[in-house]
Amino acid sequence: MSIGNGILLALREGSVSIPNLLVQNYAKLGLAEIDMMLIIHLVAFKEKENNDFPTIEEIQMRMTASPERVIQSIQKLMSDGWITIDEDIDPESGIQYEHYNITGVYEKLSEACAEFYRERQQLLMGRRESESARAEVAAAHAEFHDDRAGGTSEANMFVKFETEFGRPLSPMECETISGWLDQDKYAEALILAALKEAVFAGKVHFRYIDRILLEWNRNLVRTPEQAKEYAARFRSGG
Repeated sequence: MSIGNGILLALREGSVSIPNLLVQNYAKLGLAEIDMMLIIHLVAFKEKENNDFPTIEEIQMRMTASPERVIQSIQKLMSDGWITIDEDIDPESGIQYEHYNITGVYEKLSEACAEFYRERQQLLMGRRESESARAEVAAAHAEFHDDRAGGTSEANMFVKFETEFGRPLSPMECETISGWLDQDKYAEALILAALKEAVFAGKVHFRYIDRILLEWNRNLVRTPEQAKEYAARFRSGG
């Protein structure tokens, strides 16, 4: 047979309708290669030979798997709901017959598509929320820099906090520093002294720094010098 005749014969035989999504995702859906090939053969028998209940031998003759493996695969597909064996009655002869029903293949594929879509939407929403949060932090960061840029010492204090923490400050942390300055009226030098004390104690977090400032305020500590003396007395137990 010539190549041309071979191509013509192949075209006459036609093709089998297998959803591309199933071909692309069968492994994700828990199907092994033998399971996928078995589904393809069942579709081919029905579409091309009008045989919707091929025997194990007929199926196995077209595969490299043994009859036992074909049976195991059929049992697995039935157990997982991919295929069923249904009983019907021929309306003309009244004879009862069995056939493979592969509706489960399309139902499972439909469910999987819906799940893939939901996961994709959740992933996209998560990315948008993450980007929005990063933008909010960046905006608050920039705003804080702008608000404090009026004095070199204030900007320097902000930079020192970020240096000691080893990272950019969050909007809430920026607000905390703003509160110390604007509401509590702590001197910038005293805040930096509290930061230095926290670093010395190995407790570099805002809650600890806030406790230091509250303790100093209760004991009328107003300057870095007084803070240094107070810390020295505290450490010596005096």
